[in-house]
Amino acid sequence: MYLLSLELISSLASLATVVISISSLAYWLGKKFGEIDSRFREVDRRFVEIDKRFQQIDERFREIDKRFVELEERLNRRIGEVEERLNRRIDEVEKKLGGRIDEMDARLGRVEKELSELRTRLDGIDSKLRRLGEAFTNYQEFLMRYLVHEGVLRREAAEVITTEARGVMRLATMNPLTKEEWMRIKELLDKSEKEDLTIEEAYELLNLARKVVHEYGEYPEAWKLHMYAAMMVGFAWKKQREKEEKEKKEEKK
Repeated sequence: MYLLSLELISSLASLATVVISISSLAYWLGKKFGEIDSRFREVDRRFVEIDKRFQQIDERFREIDKRFVELEERLNRRIGEVEERLNRRIDEVEKKLGGRIDEMDARLGRVEKELSELRTRLDGIDSKLRRLGEAFTNYQEFLMRYLVHEGVLRREAAEVITTEARGVMRLATMNPLTKEEWMRIKELLDKSEKEDLTIEEAYELLNLARKVVHEYGEYPEAWKLHMYAAMMVGFAWKKQREKEEKEKKEEKK
């Protein structure tokens, strides 16, 4: 009986120790869970504050969006006003320019008309000058032939003009006479210094001289060449007549 009591007391002591341990553990766990709950409540409180901050940020963004909308509306109104002013200004400038352009067109029309009239007058003057030049060349040809025929101009006089006539060769670098035509002029001048030209050669030189006068009439050498060529024609005809008269005299004998 006594032994049973000791075992019971030992078991109760062990049970008490276990109960005390469990109670201590429960107390410790309860305390820890309390701390955890407190931490979670703190976290929840922080999340609430963060949500409030985000709400404040959202509110600021809404205010900023509203400001941007207002600025955009103001800019659109301002742009509309500027465009309207620019359009009015452009219309005014177009009207002014249109009037000025019409005036310029009218003035250009008058200038073109005057230029056309001036061109017509210049063409008439040019035609008259050509006719005058042709008349003078014909007169010079007739005069040279007449003076040769009457014996006023002798062969020696032609030699004086030959040197001056050769000055026309400096124009050979210009167009429109061909290189062959210039060479032919030189050949005929060279031959005319040594002997009389035939009538055909004299007229060939005269035709070339006419062309030189027509193209280079502003140079005195051109007219000297023409004078010389006209004299050569006169001498050629004079020589031909003298030959014919000599043949007639021989026939009479």
